Amino acid sequence: MEPIALGKRIREERLKVGLTQERLAEYAEISVAYMGRVERGEKNITVKTLIKIVDALGVTIDYLMKDTIQSRDDIVINQWLQLMGNRTDKEKKMAIDVIKVMFGHLDSQ
Repeated sequence: MEPIALGKRIREERLKVGLTQERLAEYAEISVAYMGRVERGEKNITVKTLIKIVDALGVTIDYLMKDTIQSRDDIVINQWLQLMGNRTDKEKKMAIDVIKVMFGHLDSQ
């Protein structure tokens, strides 16, 4: 994960729960200056520190990283949505029908 994206999410969550950088740094057992560099994406953090941060924020690691991590299924769904974005309802139905026929053929093999 990009340090800038992670730092931004940490800052957003910290502000949501009303913590200061000082308090979050205290919970994570790091200096305030280091916490600032983490939030600006200038520093990578260890898993141990990340766990302390998410515990203090009351979120999970996957929640904190959810905006930047895409599963393979998400990527395929996004590709499908891009392909279908400018299509009419009739064209979308035709595409689904073609895929159903193709899957039926694949399943019968």
